[in-house]
Amino acid sequence: MSSSVLALVRPASPLAAPLFDGPRLAFARDEALFAEGARAEFVYRLVSGVVRRGKVLRDGRRQIDGFHLPGDYLGLELGEHYRLTAEALTAVTVVRIRREALHGLAEQDVRAARALLDLTVGELGRCQDHVLLLGRRAATERVAVLLLDFAQRSGAESLVDVPVSRQDMADYLGLTIETVSRCIHQLQHDGLIALPTPRKVLLRDRAALERMVG
Repeated sequence: MSSSVLALVRPASPLAAPLFDGPRLAFARDEALFAEGARAEFVYRLVSGVVRRGKVLRDGRRQIDGFHLPGDYLGLELGEHYRLTAEALTAVTVVRIRREALHGLAEQDVRAARALLDLTVGELGRCQDHVLLLGRRAATERVAVLLLDFAQRSGAESLVDVPVSRQDMADYLGLTIETVSRCIHQLQHDGLIALPTPRKVLLRDRAALERMVG
């Protein structure tokens, strides 16, 4: 396989990762990129839009594992099947490459192997952060962490696009939608945030929010 299949660049995330020359695919809102249990044949790089990843538990509750923004990679699995379902929250565009092609390239190109390792380690770190968020944070702190995460990943200083619903936030943070709403109201009451629109949050005192979650 030629090394021209891939160029090593720095995507939107802080990890040095491979940018694949693969086919671009479009998915409509609420359409699944891949489903839990399906054979993990492809890896996806998100070009535009927002994707959520999670699963429905046996009792019918939904647990969201993460939200993905442009530059993120999905479908990097250790096993042969996808462990979670990835769904488009908005209209999205992705670059898709066969997993076997990625592995073959990593065997031939040390830069590709290092980039793949960086992505894998980054994914592990993200999972560890999520576990700590659910296990050791109060509800209002969890909401603040998520708002700051969206700000950091989008490069926003104060006015943050929040591309997910409050139900999505609740299913990610391990809270009820009522608790998420109360936490947002509390942050507003304390003068830390404002809501110019339902999907935009103004961080009125970002330093105070960072101290809260630090």
